[in-house]
Amino acid sequence: MRKYSHIIQALLVLLLMTGCGAEKNVKKGDAFFAIGEYFNAAAEYKKAYARTAVKDKDKRGERAWKMAECYRKVNYTAKAAGAYQNAIRYKYPDSLAILYLAQAQHKQGDYKNAIKNYDAFLELVPNHTLARNGRQGCLLAPEWKQKPTLYTIRKEPILNSRRADFSPVLYGDEWDQLYVSSSRSQAVGDEISGITGTKSTDIFVSKKDDKGKWGQPETIESELNTFYEEGACCFSPDGKTMYFTRCTFDAEYPRYAEIFTSSRTDASWGNPQRLEISKDTLSSYAHPAITPDGLWLYFVSDMPGGLGGLDIWRIAITDQGLGGVENVGAPINTEGDEMFPTFRPNGDLYFSSDGHPGMGGLDIFCAQTDSTGNWHVENMRVPMNSSGDDFGMTFEGPYNRGFFATSRGDGRGWDHIMSFECPEVVLTVKGWVYEKDGYELPEGLVYMVGNDGTYLKLNVKSDGSFTQEIKPHVDYVFLGTCTGYLNHKEELQVDTSSVSREYVLQFPLASINNPVLIRNVFYEFDSAALTESSTQALDSLVDLLNENPNVTIELSSHCDFRGKDEYNMRLSQRRAESVVSYLIEHGIAEDRLTAMGYGESRPKVVTRKIAEQNDFLHEGDTLTEAFILALEDEEHQEVCHALNRRTEFKVLRTTYGLFELKTPEKAKIDVDATKAAEEQSESKPAEGQPQTKPAEDQTQAKTAEEQTKGDASANTPERKQPQPQAKAEAPQPKTEKND
Repeated sequence: MRKYSHIIQALLVLLLMTGCGAEKNVKKGDAFFAIGEYFNAAAEYKKAYARTAVKDKDKRGERAWKMAECYRKVNYTAKAAGAYQNAIRYKYPDSLAILYLAQAQHKQGDYKNAIKNYDAFLELVPNHTLARNGRQGCLLAPEWKQKPTLYTIRKEPILNSRRADFSPVLYGDEWDQLYVSSSRSQAVGDEISGITGTKSTDIFVSKKDDKGKWGQPETIESELNTFYEEGACCFSPDGKTMYFTRCTFDAEYPRYAEIFTSSRTDASWGNPQRLEISKDTLSSYAHPAITPDGLWLYFVSDMPGGLGGLDIWRIAITDQGLGGVENVGAPINTEGDEMFPTFRPNGDLYFSSDGHPGMGGLDIFCAQTDSTGNWHVENMRVPMNSSGDDFGMTFEGPYNRGFFATSRGDGRGWDHIMSFECPEVVLTVKGWVYEKDGYELPEGLVYMVGNDGTYLKLNVKSDGSFTQEIKPHVDYVFLGTCTGYLNHKEELQVDTSSVSREYVLQFPLASINNPVLIRNVFYEFDSAALTESSTQALDSLVDLLNENPNVTIELSSHCDFRGKDEYNMRLSQRRAESVVSYLIEHGIAEDRLTAMGYGESRPKVVTRKIAEQNDFLHEGDTLTEAFILALEDEEHQEVCHALNRRTEFKVLRTTYGLFELKTPEKAKIDVDATKAAEEQSESKPAEGQPQTKPAEDQTQAKTAEEQTKGDASANTPERKQPQPQAKAEAPQPKTEKND
């Protein structure tokens, strides 16, 4: 008997030690859970569960629940489902265990059992929105599988690693760079995240080669990435600012995601700066997205005032800084989580949600506005969506192709990049804004007006180009502008097309401050008479003066040095007068024109463009008689003579007709009107209203001194800004979808 009593005592001690060990594991797990380290917490809860006696049903149920919650948050769906089943088996009292089990089964594509558990939960909590939507999604999913959409998707092995890769974003003038968030081995640091069980995520970039093939994502050489978590980025329309999510670490407090910005200088990204969206320091801010017009920042947050879970919010971007925060509301946001907003250039909002009826997990949805400004949300269905998580779309300009992220087919719940494409007719216009006989003007703006009500301000890229989607059966007017240059107008009539088509427009802008060459103006030999071949060039000058009605010019003619000085002076004067006469005959007011013949007195100064076209010349060379005669090659001399023989115009004033003499009464009325316009422009506009006053009022309100400094926008159309699309998504307390 004494022998058996020793065995019993040993067993009691062992059980006591096991119980104490389980309690220690629970305490450690609770500490990890409190600061968001769900991966580490799950490991402790799993140990505690294993060390808990089967007969201690309450504790086993509670520890199974805690373990399941951690697995759910780190996207280990299969383990979460098993843990929730154990919690239910041990009578864990929270009915959410049944709902979360149904959602996990839904995410595994086990729609039959998911429906059973949704029904069981609805018996306890009737009319629960998420449960009803989940059940509806389980019923719709098999139908969607039978009738897939026209989208095609493809795996992209070159873009993926053996870890998580997500949130792809196309970038560059030709969309030839792809930024990707990833926890691949090249990420900064060697520590394993207590949140996800992998390395902290960094932002990487893949580039296309000359053959259009993507390369493997590479590390970004800048201060952008750190030992913290970085990911889910977007770019301003001009490509000069990156917005991205960063999650810092703290051993004592929960981790909250924040949005940072980085400016691009000298082809590299600068030191990131935290973007303060609100004074609330206990909420997360993540997954930034900028509207195509650059007027709104959409993001994801769990801040108070939302509809539930993570919501999509937005905040205005102004010259004075950020405005007030707004929740985009229903029907976009639900009681579930809405995340990863992104915009197609046409204004459509794409986001992911587990609150709308879907295939399971996060589904991608498209939100569009109708003529009244109301949102309509549509599930993207199969093959874009699956029973796993699908999110983070990016588009190749106006085309319905690009990349997205998905966890489908990965048992660990890690995300990977896939490409997508949908055949559709896309009509676009591509234009270039550049200086006449010069180079691109990256500071240019193009105003686009359509007879369907379209009114857009288009920023050009670094190469002076822009691409914009257009509609069939619409007539458009485009006005190219840039400070220090005259405006240039182009018109476009869009026909119906059964295939995609790109219209091309050119916007050569004439300088206000420098003489502008008028190409292809020819005269009869030894005469001032214009040839018929000069008509096209002079008609273009007529159009230019009509598009800039407040401009006066000097029209000058120049000769080479061959011939007598006095003769050349007289001939050039007569030729300048011939051009002026042509312009007057075609409707240009005489007092806007001044004819000047300079003979050979003002030889051409070589520009950079001319130097590039003639390797024997250098920028800044003046083609004087001595310079030309010093050239040994007669062909080179003849080139210089041709450059000296030219017809040019130079802007004298940009205030013609703006400051007419008025009676005292008329002057007072105009002053009052100008003041009112100024006050209106300084006041904060209501949403959807013009944010700047019409350019005509702006020009009239400027002084003559300001105008003569080079304001070429006297004929700029009213600068009414289109109302930004109300689209956005919400973040998690980290950069990764499954943080």
